[in-house]
Amino acid sequence: MAAMSEIVFHLPRDWVADPSAMLPFYRKLTAGLSEAGIGWRAVPIDRNALPGKIDDDDAFHIVNHGQLRHPRVLNAGIAYIYPFWNLDPQGIRAFSSIADKSFRPARVDADKAQAFFRRLRARLVEARVSRYEQPQEPGALPDAQAAVFFQSETHRIVGETCYMDRWTMLQTVLDATNGTVIVKPHPRELDSAVYDRLIALRDAHPRLQISTGNIHDIIAASDRVVTINSAVGVEAYLHRKPVILCGKTDFHHIATTAQDPAALAAALAAPAPARQYAKYVYWYFGLNCVNAGADALTGQVLRRVRATGHAI
Repeated sequence: MAAMSEIVFHLPRDWVADPSAMLPFYRKLTAGLSEAGIGWRAVPIDRNALPGKIDDDDAFHIVNHGQLRHPRVLNAGIAYIYPFWNLDPQGIRAFSSIADKSFRPARVDADKAQAFFRRLRARLVEARVSRYEQPQEPGALPDAQAAVFFQSETHRIVGETCYMDRWTMLQTVLDATNGTVIVKPHPRELDSAVYDRLIALRDAHPRLQISTGNIHDIIAASDRVVTINSAVGVEAYLHRKPVILCGKTDFHHIATTAQDPAALAAALAAPAPARQYAKYVYWYFGLNCVNAGADALTGQVLRRVRATGHAI
């Protein structure tokens, strides 16, 4: 096992200038490394120059929101639900190596999975909270054949992850169903043209309901959830609701993935498959992510480093 001289964190410039601005994951991890006598430093991230810089040293590197593949690199980012993080040799979220792993329910401890699932469900579903602030006042929602969740496309490289755009996805759902469809725009959607287009679709399809309500209320009211690759898909697992994904994800294992409108229509027409929701949620978060809330965070990270064949 090759020995590394230190760990270098590649972080936003303002975090490097003011370490108190770092996310708790990095503050806790760097404190733990210091306590263990392990050298580390933080540098402003320069994605274009990064590969060359790594080749020129013998350190191990952790890249915030990275997609860099190198024997001495792990990419770090929140894995949909805090405090769980991807710390991955390929990337984060849709680009993580979890996507390529096989989920084998028979190998997952059922008791641990159920306990983990109950805790996460209590924290999110029963408390009616999500990654983005949600309305707490329950709204009146009809029972729906499907719920479609939009994502903000202004800050995403859509072509990298989408098998179809959000409008094609929504129109296909409307064409393939005959019951109520609920659509929720992204909580940070500020483009009035999006709302204008949704209203025009509702005028053409009166069974379309536009909702800005709490996602947990919408999921609970719906038979299925359809999204490109939103974290709402993971939250739907906590409701034990079938999920149809229309984009690349690393949590596809118990969803149905539709790579074109015909596949989406077929998925909506097919009986909902039985899934091992509790085991999957535990497998993904409990066994394949690191827990930033755990006392043993530093040990978890060092085990990930050693798994690459390197040690500090």
